[in-house]
Amino acid sequence: MTYIFIARVCTDLPVSACCSVMEVSTSGFYAWQAHPLTDKDLDDAYLTNTIVDIHTMSRGSYGSPRVHAELRLGEGIRCSKKRVERLMREAGVSGIHRRRRRGCTRRDPGAQASDDLVKRSFDPAEPDRLWVMDVTEHPTEEGKVYLAVVLDAFSRRVVGWSIADHIRSELVVDALQMAIWRRHPPSGQTIAHSDHGSTYTSWAFGRRLRGAGLLGSMGTVGDCFDNSVAESFFGTLQLELLDEHRWQTRRKLASALFEWIEAWYNPRRRHSYCQMLSPVDYETVHRARIVESAA
Repeated sequence: MTYIFIARVCTDLPVSACCSVMEVSTSGFYAWQAHPLTDKDLDDAYLTNTIVDIHTMSRGSYGSPRVHAELRLGEGIRCSKKRVERLMREAGVSGIHRRRRRGCTRRDPGAQASDDLVKRSFDPAEPDRLWVMDVTEHPTEEGKVYLAVVLDAFSRRVVGWSIADHIRSELVVDALQMAIWRRHPPSGQTIAHSDHGSTYTSWAFGRRLRGAGLLGSMGTVGDCFDNSVAESFFGTLQLELLDEHRWQTRRKLASALFEWIEAWYNPRRRHSYCQMLSPVDYETVHRARIVESAA
């Protein structure tokens, strides 16, 4: 694009001076003149710029599937997945790849566990029928930070969360309380599924669960597939945020977690399970369909 500007606008100026000011190669300009760009080359250049902008917007996390979805659904640009893959490869742009997360489940062998009401079926037909819960930890130079989340399995949306410097029962109770305040789940109809961590088998958590009319559920001990939705969420969080920085203070990490969940993951990050919509948009589309079918 710079070469085109020099050729069309700077006709009365020395080529070498123009190239120097615009920080491009003079020899490259003459090579371009000998073999000018085709319309396809220009289309690829424009599309590459958009792809790079989308990748930057995604905080460097999007690979070609989500970039393609953003082009198609967000920008209204029609192009093939293979073309997006090629242009990303040529531009040196790539997504980040999942690594296994570090767990922090601490089981109380004497606690009373709930039955497994889910049986690895994480595909409810509507919101607030299945919530999944878990806790993760991450170090800072001041010590560890613990994050408890409650996810609605329908949209993979974080409906409740809590951050602390401890892993006592208050951590998971606060996350559950946020979900209850936000969603007002119908009594006796919402399953709240977790692992066998001591915080989830605690008296305080069980009392809050029963008080809200939620149906407690737990997978088998030591099997990540019995809480795969929460495991997947934490894998994404680890990959896109936690491992990207060295965290100096608990406050900075807590602030980053809040911003990542509420400003990025819930409202904007495209999720493959949600047909490449964000969790918030996926729920919005679902509600619109219900209204339309009732009209």
